[in-house]
Amino acid sequence: MTLYIPLIKYLPGWRLGLRKHKTGSLPVSEIYNPLQDTLIAQCIKIIDMGKDGNAQRNQSFSVARKFLSKAFPKPRKAWLPTGSLQLLEVLHWALPKMSLIASDFSYLPDVKIMGDRAPLVSTKKDGITVDRESYLDAEGDCDIFFPTDFWLLERIDHHCSRFTSDKNDSSSSKPLKLRRGITLDTAAFIEQFGLPSKTKTKDGYNPLLDDFKNTKFYLSVPTHNIK
Repeated sequence: MTLYIPLIKYLPGWRLGLRKHKTGSLPVSEIYNPLQDTLIAQCIKIIDMGKDGNAQRNQSFSVARKFLSKAFPKPRKAWLPTGSLQLLEVLHWALPKMSLIASDFSYLPDVKIMGDRAPLVSTKKDGITVDRESYLDAEGDCDIFFPTDFWLLERIDHHCSRFTSDKNDSSSSKPLKLRRGITLDTAAFIEQFGLPSKTKTKDGYNPLLDDFKNTKFYLSVPTHNIK
């Protein structure tokens, strides 16, 4: 039996999955499978589109990078937010004019697992927190924390809004920008939209501004282009 997780270690066109063993010392092990999962394929496409857009200012660099990446693929692990993609697809389908506020960890300290957007897997024993070096060690007593890649979240948001709009309006001749998004760290968000003077202590310490350094907010609203 193979249990798939949103993890890819590419070798383009392949994905990394898990195989559960009925016997032996290892309960599960990693195996490669052909890339057939549509959500993973969509995430990779969104990431590649974003990187290509950033490289368009230097066309020669972009062409050389594409050639080298195809000729000499560099295997690496990347954790892909397929759950976020699914959620945003449903939200944009049901509420195309929604205003969205999302907040999460932007990075996690002391992550021992390799890969882009890798999770922190930890457990607590006798009051002491222990970070695991592999997600395969995660059992019922482990907590798994994923950071949010806000750069990717914004691109998924825009992708899902255009995808939904294209389905509803096949006559559209060119893609329109249907969302306006911004990412703020928590301190900047509180200063702009909160009342930080109300949470300041007598010694000047303000938990909403001085703590939560590894969290951010993503704000997204519809533009006038959406019908």
